[in-house]
Amino acid sequence: MDTLKLDWHPGNPGIAVVTLNRPVALNAMNTRMIQELLNLLRDQAFNETLRCMVLTGAGSRAFSTGGDLKERNGMSNDQWRRQHHLIEETFKALWDFPIPIIAAVEGFAYAGGCELALGADFIVASATAEFALKEVTRGILPGGGGLQNLARSIGTRRAREMIYTGRAINAATAYEWGLVNRVVPAGEAFKSALETAVQIAESAPMAIRMAKLSTGRGQDCDSTTAYALDIAAYNVLVGSEDRLEGIAAFNEKRKPLWKNR
Repeated sequence: MDTLKLDWHPGNPGIAVVTLNRPVALNAMNTRMIQELLNLLRDQAFNETLRCMVLTGAGSRAFSTGGDLKERNGMSNDQWRRQHHLIEETFKALWDFPIPIIAAVEGFAYAGGCELALGADFIVASATAEFALKEVTRGILPGGGGLQNLARSIGTRRAREMIYTGRAINAATAYEWGLVNRVVPAGEAFKSALETAVQIAESAPMAIRMAKLSTGRGQDCDSTTAYALDIAAYNVLVGSEDRLEGIAAFNEKRKPLWKNR
């Protein structure tokens, strides 16, 4: 891979760091990057040692400015649709990824870059971060779930204004509106996200997977069905070795040794 970098936390091999690695192009996503991201998400979904992933962009100017419009310039309708099918598969793999993903955003998160951040479990933003869905100013629509995910994050009325105008909001507004979990000083987004990833990695891995599944799928259900999903997940954990270990560790005043089973 050269448009992406995959690294591992030196002190915790359960934490992966994925970097969008086209800083000269503001980490715009060309076909190669999209394919590499899809492959990575599919491969790592089955990594039983993985506990959390941090997704970030190379350099300080941008997380990602979305699809590479220079590559797309002159594409035929068929070529465009073929590329977008690949994008759709990548975003589906992102949403279905069973392990928590934290987006660490410095600078621009525009268009598909904003959608990529929205597809993570949550976002840590630098004070320099800006978020926008610019697609309507180019004659298209957000095609990576942004229409739905932005509305769910900040409310339909605010989302419509951003989408209809292509307006960018800064980190402070993104925090005020509930788009990001926190804002940190410039250059600190990755560090802060990594600290949270370490905390997540200390929790029971099966419980984290079940919590992600239930909170994700539960949004698409009525409350009674969502609660039934919660309890089904809960009952899986009751019979797990990790449940026994967690209770034993509490009573013995020690850190649990999770087995992920």
